[in-house]
Amino acid sequence: MPMTAIVLAAGEGTRMKSRHPKVMHKLLDRPLVSWVTRAAREAGAERIVVVVGHGADEVRAHLANEKDVECVEQTQRLGTGHAVRTALEGARVTEGPVLVLNGDGPLVEAETLRRLLAPVASGEAAEAILTWTPADPFGYGRLEFDEDGSVARIIEQKDCTPEQAATLTSCNPGFYAFDAAPLSAHIGELTTANVQHEYYVTDMVSILRGHGLRVAAVTADDPDELLGVNSRAQLAQLTTVARDRINARLMAEGVTIMDPATTWVGPDVTVGRDTILLPMTMLMGSTSVGEECVVGPNTRLTDCTVGSNVSLEETVGTDVTIDDDVTVGPRAYLRGGAHVRRGAHVGTHVEIKNSDIGEGSKVPHLSYIGDCTMGSGVNIGGGSITCNYDGVHKNRTVIGDNVFVGSDTMMVAPVTIGDGALVGASSCVTRDVPADALALERSEQRIVEGYAARRLERLKKGEA
Repeated sequence: MPMTAIVLAAGEGTRMKSRHPKVMHKLLDRPLVSWVTRAAREAGAERIVVVVGHGADEVRAHLANEKDVECVEQTQRLGTGHAVRTALEGARVTEGPVLVLNGDGPLVEAETLRRLLAPVASGEAAEAILTWTPADPFGYGRLEFDEDGSVARIIEQKDCTPEQAATLTSCNPGFYAFDAAPLSAHIGELTTANVQHEYYVTDMVSILRGHGLRVAAVTADDPDELLGVNSRAQLAQLTTVARDRINARLMAEGVTIMDPATTWVGPDVTVGRDTILLPMTMLMGSTSVGEECVVGPNTRLTDCTVGSNVSLEETVGTDVTIDDDVTVGPRAYLRGGAHVRRGAHVGTHVEIKNSDIGEGSKVPHLSYIGDCTMGSGVNIGGGSITCNYDGVHKNRTVIGDNVFVGSDTMMVAPVTIGDGALVGASSCVTRDVPADALALERSEQRIVEGYAARRLERLKKGEA
């Protein structure tokens, strides 16, 4: 039967001190809730139902990009049991295995969820609970076991007697698997007979056992997977765990990371063998980097595709493609779908936007190239600008192959410079330049002998 994941994401998270829902705060480059939906998806969930509440519109808008996710709103937030019942009824889940996950628990791995599902999928149990024994169990619900090792009940911290709090050390971090049939049949039996006067999903243990059904416990191998976010400090703590986990995987795959503590790589990023990541490098989104590259220091790439044998020094790139054998930086900014083709060079204090830089072309320093199609073998002199915006429209500049553009040149779009043309330094090009032509636009230089000395003398005398 198809497996469903229910993600509880309706809470406000008051300790975050934020205008945004807790689950929308980002760990590395993605909101917490999307780490959880990803793990559920990788564990085999064919349906993912997210229970939204506080900030529902913001969560819905984000999850609209995840096509296999559906949202159910919990208009009254009456506890975890009420949230699960809302999801079951709203999404009409009545059969198959069901995972119940917390939207603020981003580090759980798909393999752990598959292990959690196993007792339910095999028919051994109607419910399975992921458990661990922390050094300090305060704040967690405690598991009480029967002699056969099955779970007898879960007692929330606030409902524990002093003796129970001292002796029960196996804790419930809030990850469950259920058989949907008995869950949907009996969840209506939950009551609010507890300190919080809420419907606890944890009470399903006693209810299911009362109907003669077994509840299993599955011990987590890595306690870090069970950590949740309730504050900004915990968000930073979990981000560090995620960073170290990803960096360790990359290094095991043949990537050199000079300083893992200052290198931040998102979960969807790929990096090829023998690439070196220097300190203060951030690779986020769907970025992919090829082999034998040097990236950094002080480099941030988001949703970029980078070839092999590329050097990116002090570079910021967003939504760009960089082919093999390219050098960029230091202090370069590439954005807006720019494409830097094989063997090209983008130098110091250069911005490239929505432009195609041809093979072997050079934009060495202090230039802005926007909305431009540039051929191969082009040299752009320092301080040159494509003047692409007329106040209303963005216009394109087309530069042919093997063009030489002198320093401090303004190219006022729309304009075309033909193959092999030369543009003299300090020109303002407003008309198309034919192939192999020279374009030169300058005012005639005027020399007034002795002017500087005479001006100084007048100033000393107080004359204008």
